[in-house]
Amino acid sequence: MLSQNLRLVRGLLNYGVCRPGLRNFAAVGDKNNAADNANASDVDERHPLHGIRILDLSRIIAGPYCTMVLADLGAEVIKVERPHFGDEARKWGPPFLENSNDAAYFLAPNRNKRSICIDIKRGTQLLHRLAEISDVLVENYVPGTLERYGLGYEQLRKVNPKLIYCSMTGYGSVGPYAKRPGYDVIASSVGGLMHITGERNGPPSKVGVAVTDISTGLYAHGAILAALYQRTRTQRGQKIEVDLLSTCCSLLLNVGSNYLNSGVEAGRMGTAHSSIVPYQSFKTKDGYLTLGTGSDVQFEDLCRRLKVDHLAQNPKFKTNKDRVTNRVELLGILEQMLAEDTSRNWMKLFEGASFPVGPVNSIPEVFEDEHIKAIGLVKSLRHPKDGTVKVVGPPVTFSEARNDARTAPPILGQHTDEVLGELLGYGPDELAKLKKDNIIQ
Repeated sequence: MLSQNLRLVRGLLNYGVCRPGLRNFAAVGDKNNAADNANASDVDERHPLHGIRILDLSRIIAGPYCTMVLADLGAEVIKVERPHFGDEARKWGPPFLENSNDAAYFLAPNRNKRSICIDIKRGTQLLHRLAEISDVLVENYVPGTLERYGLGYEQLRKVNPKLIYCSMTGYGSVGPYAKRPGYDVIASSVGGLMHITGERNGPPSKVGVAVTDISTGLYAHGAILAALYQRTRTQRGQKIEVDLLSTCCSLLLNVGSNYLNSGVEAGRMGTAHSSIVPYQSFKTKDGYLTLGTGSDVQFEDLCRRLKVDHLAQNPKFKTNKDRVTNRVELLGILEQMLAEDTSRNWMKLFEGASFPVGPVNSIPEVFEDEHIKAIGLVKSLRHPKDGTVKVVGPPVTFSEARNDARTAPPILGQHTDEVLGELLGYGPDELAKLKKDNIIQ
C-alpha cells in the first residue's frame, strides 16, 4: 500500500510526551531520573520496529502489555480509548496518581504510547482511515463485537490488505466458551494453573501477578513479529488469534506433559518441585531462602557447604531419583538445618556455589537490591501532570538495537488532536465538530 511505503521512507513521527508517577516513589537524584531520558522520546533506525504503526484497541493487561513490548522496540502505538472513560485499568486502584488520577496499575503496560479517544460505535470511519495507514491492529473484544461496528478482520482487510490483525480473547473464536468474557484469574482456574498453585494441603491460589495475561501478551507480540516478517515476502496481512485459556494450558509445561504421556496428575506443592529435590523455599531464622540442586554435582556442593557430605553418599539421596523418592526425609533434614541461621548468613556461606540460591525478597527488597540498581532496570519518566513516574524497563537488551522506555503512559485522550491532525489531516474546526458530536474526546 502506497501510504505504508511512504511511511517506511519517512519513518516514525518523533513525539515527545513523557510522564511521571506516584510522587512519593519518584526519588530525587535517582540514577535513572527524568533528566537522564530527557531526549529519549526519539525513535530512530536503531529501533527494530522503527516505521511500524500499531492501532491498539486493547484494554486491561494482555493487549496493552503486548503493544508496550512492541512500542519499546520502536513501533508507533496509537492507543484507542473510550471517550470520557478510557482503559478500565486506569480505574484499577488505589493507589492513584495525584493529579491525573490514573491508577498506578495502568502505568505498568502502557508506556511509549499515544492515547486517542474515539467512540468505536460512531467513529467507524475514523478507525477505518487509521487502519488503512497502520501495519498492525490489536484488539481484545469478545468475538463478534467489533464486527458489529464494521471493525472485524474481514471488514478491515478490504480497507488494508496488508493489515496484521491480532485478536486476543479469553477462549478463542470457536468452541463452546468463545463468547465468554475472559480474565486472567478465570483462565488460570479453567486452565488448571490455580489447581497446581498453593500449599500442598491448602486451597488453590492465584499467582501474585496476572501471569496468564502477561504470557498471552508475549505470545501475541512474538506472533505479530512473525507475521510482519512473513509479510515482507507475501505482501499480505493476516489474522492472528491468541487466547488466555490456550496460553494457560501451554504454561502447564511438564505438568501437562506428565499427564498427557503418563497419566500422572499434579497437585499443589507449595514452592517444591515434583521432579527435582531439593528445589524449593526453606524457612530461615528471619525469612525464607530458595535453593535448588538440578544435578548430583550441585547436591554434593550443597552438602559440602553445609558440612553434611555423608548425605550426598547416602544411597537414599545419591541421585535425583533417589532424592525424589525419599523427599520427606531429606527435606526434613534440610529444613531443620536452614532454620538455624538467617538468610543473609546463608547467602554468605553459599557465595560462589554451583547451585542456584536466593532469598525470598519482599517487593521493597527487590527494588533496593544492589543488582537491580546496578543494571538500571527501573526508569523514571516525565509525566504531563504528575511530575515523574517510575516503570520497570524492558528486560531485554541488544548489542546493536535500541529497546527502551521513552515516554510515560499517556493521559486519557492526550494525543487525539495531534494524531487525527497529523495522520488524517483534520483541522481545528473538524476536530471541534467531532468533539461536539461526542465521536472523539
